[in-house]
Amino acid sequence: MASATLNQGGGHVGALRLFLTRAIKFGLVLATTLLGLVAVTFFIGRIVPIDPVLAVVGDRAPPAVYDRARKELGLDRPLIEQFVIYVKKAATGDFGNSVLTTNPVMSDILTTFPATLELATLGTLIGTLIGIPLGVLAAVKRGSWIDQLVRLLGLVGYSVPIFWLGLMGLLLFYAKLGWVEGPGRLDVTYSYMYTPVTNIVLLDTLMQGQMDAFWNALSHIALPACLLGYFSLAYISRMTRSFMLNELAQEYVIAARVKGLSEMRVIWRHALRNAAVPLVTVIALSYANLLEGSVLTETVFAWPGLGQYITNSLQNADMNAVLGGTLVIGAVFVLLNLVSDILYHLLDPRTR
Repeated sequence: MASATLNQGGGHVGALRLFLTRAIKFGLVLATTLLGLVAVTFFIGRIVPIDPVLAVVGDRAPPAVYDRARKELGLDRPLIEQFVIYVKKAATGDFGNSVLTTNPVMSDILTTFPATLELATLGTLIGTLIGIPLGVLAAVKRGSWIDQLVRLLGLVGYSVPIFWLGLMGLLLFYAKLGWVEGPGRLDVTYSYMYTPVTNIVLLDTLMQGQMDAFWNALSHIALPACLLGYFSLAYISRMTRSFMLNELAQEYVIAARVKGLSEMRVIWRHALRNAAVPLVTVIALSYANLLEGSVLTETVFAWPGLGQYITNSLQNADMNAVLGGTLVIGAVFVLLNLVSDILYHLLDPRTR
């Protein structure tokens, strides 16, 4: 009995030690990756032929004013020293002030990023809920017209520029048919009917019971979210088809059919269950791509998200805002990659 208790205690200690080791490794990988991201973002921002001082004082400022502003911004110091100072401030969430809005960059990001998050999340949900069944159907009906149609939809989603689809969508569904609202996030009439809490309009209006504002916001987001969802669907359906073809060729599927299990159960409960493990990574990467790649969609639909904020800042040589926004998007991308790796290990015991 004592020996069993001792072995059990040793097992708990070993498990705790393994958990701490993995946690430390995870922290080191995350810190190193983010530091590298900060370095790349910072030095690219210093190399590009844009003078942030001119954005502050203007191109007609006297030399004395220019030199004083350059000194106040710390641009007269060695590049390595500037980088160290930037890292210290960025670690506390201080990316400086935006020249364009005069607000702290972090404050602008907290205002604009929820709009991008709302749009990308809805697009990913549409792409996942439609893309996975289409991919499964294409794999089951391999070589049929259904398979060819699904592959064609995916090819079009990859090939056609999303900004062109956005313009055509506005022309057809907004200007001609009037099925959806136009550019923007919410009509001015409804913008004062709710109090921004999370800055996610659909969530805030729904929680506060402002259903008229909710439906108006939903009508505004429907078209851009469907376009991003189509882009996500093209990737998810193709990968689902590939994973399912691999699973349907495995011996356990043949054994399940021999045992007399229904085809629906073999496909949806056994094959898709195993294919869902790598699909987690695919969906996470698709979500990350929508978060950092929705700039053109936000521009076409005048969506006040982080992508449009970075674009406007770049056009106005607002490098603090550009660097801060780029760093936040990069950090989210890195975190989603790491989370997908963790989920992959949790769902598939063979990788542990």
